[in-house]
Amino acid sequence: MNNEEMKLNSKFFSHAPDEAPTRDGFGDALVELGKENERVVALTADLKESTRVEAFSKQFPERFFEVGVAEQNLVTIAAGLAVMGKVPFITSYATFSPGRNWEQIRTTVCYNDVNVNIAGHHAGLMTGPDGATHQALEDIALMRTLPNMTVFVPCDKEEARKATKAMTHIKGGGYIRLSRDVSPIITTKETPFIPGKANVLWESKRPKVTIFACGTMVSRALYAAEELEKEGIGSIVINIHTIKPIDSKTIIAYAKKTKCVVTAEEHQIAGGLGSVVAEVLAMNFPVPQEFVGVKDTFGESGTPNELFEKYGLGIKDIKEAVKNVVVRIK
Repeated sequence: MNNEEMKLNSKFFSHAPDEAPTRDGFGDALVELGKENERVVALTADLKESTRVEAFSKQFPERFFEVGVAEQNLVTIAAGLAVMGKVPFITSYATFSPGRNWEQIRTTVCYNDVNVNIAGHHAGLMTGPDGATHQALEDIALMRTLPNMTVFVPCDKEEARKATKAMTHIKGGGYIRLSRDVSPIITTKETPFIPGKANVLWESKRPKVTIFACGTMVSRALYAAEELEKEGIGSIVINIHTIKPIDSKTIIAYAKKTKCVVTAEEHQIAGGLGSVVAEVLAMNFPVPQEFVGVKDTFGESGTPNELFEKYGLGIKDIKEAVKNVVVRIK
């Protein structure tokens, strides 16, 4: 663990961190990109305000396109712009993009291997009162299976800003998963962000388990680690902000170190972070694994905290998974 990460941990646990939606980081980055690169354009499907492209549309009206409620067209228009040398970002709710236009993403973006950057907003249970129809819990699984597609799940507003800017330098399509409600800001502008490279955020002196987390579950994993430390159970918390390409080297190295792992995600267990980690370890270094995530069900309307507790994504659920897995080590 480097000095910056040690500093991050101290700051995170010494006081209540600031909070903001990850979508705010996306909106900030889009404006920055617009100033830096005149080829950057933005398109949305009648969701300008809630997907945070409104500021970009005001500063660069000639580079903003309102497609309307037509997510299939949203993708195909963007693919055409990309072929002509533009750098398009498309925004909608994740239940609609990639939920409704997955085939167009597959055929016009991935098959053609063009740089269309897809922002899936209001993903996961953090969408809260909007209910099951708007809580995308399958989007990571949909996008990581596509060739020529990079998948980011940032843990906070600052990391979302960095990931958004990084997408313009990546060959092929990119997907970034963003949340509606606020979550703790646990990284800083100085925290390293390298696509495809996981970050170790917490490491006990005598760790018994490695917790791999992504998105809004990273802060919960850190809180769980702090409580486990007080109970005499040391742990390592690793932020997997890039689901594809996955950082297999780090996953294998820390699995070897602790001999058991837990994965935590705000997504269906099937096809998400837990599945990715399991695939890596099954092929390289099998160890006991526990999965924290949504268990083959839809969500419902409620506050984010209520839903996290009901569907087994709370701090206590991460702690329980840790306690269950450490006893499985032979």
